[in-house]
Amino acid sequence: MKIFLLPGLYNSGPGHWQSLWETSLPDAERVQQANWEQPERDLWVQTLSTAINACDDDVVLVAHSLGCALTAWWVAHHCNRDNYEGKVKGALLVAPPGVNRENFPAPSFAPMPTVSFPFPTVVVASDDDPWCEIEVAANWAGIWGAEFHNIGAYGHINGSSGLGVWKQGLDYLSGLLNRIKKGQKN
Repeated sequence: MKIFLLPGLYNSGPGHWQSLWETSLPDAERVQQANWEQPERDLWVQTLSTAINACDDDVVLVAHSLGCALTAWWVAHHCNRDNYEGKVKGALLVAPPGVNRENFPAPSFAPMPTVSFPFPTVVVASDDDPWCEIEVAANWAGIWGAEFHNIGAYGHINGSSGLGVWKQGLDYLSGLLNRIKKGQKN
């Protein structure tokens, strides 16, 4: 199973858990976007779709921040829940951002899609995320049909959060992979 890492705005720096996972997990690969500073939704969705279609294996998406919105937009445009038999088998969405906020730096990602995901999904959020209120993240998780986890006060769950390789996140990923192997849905 291939793990596609989907960073958010400005990409994930060297101290970010996604970057650490990329170097430590043998099946992890970052999906590279052409413009990390001024993201355009349609281009990002097409880049993700191209990467998924080019992959010879099943895929699990591991998204952070704007990567969560990217995942939701990809699902909205490329999945049909009633007969979904695609390569993407699950998603771990960490710190979804408040794309609906006024002056959000990536306006083409608003509004956040409110579609049910056709594969097992886990959403992880923080009590004090400056980019999204915990209630908003929990609401999206419910709409998407995802398992939801509030991990407490860890900011935007990024490199500045001091999580290092983020063992708790690896545990969420492991649990998701086990559910996928057992054929369990959300």
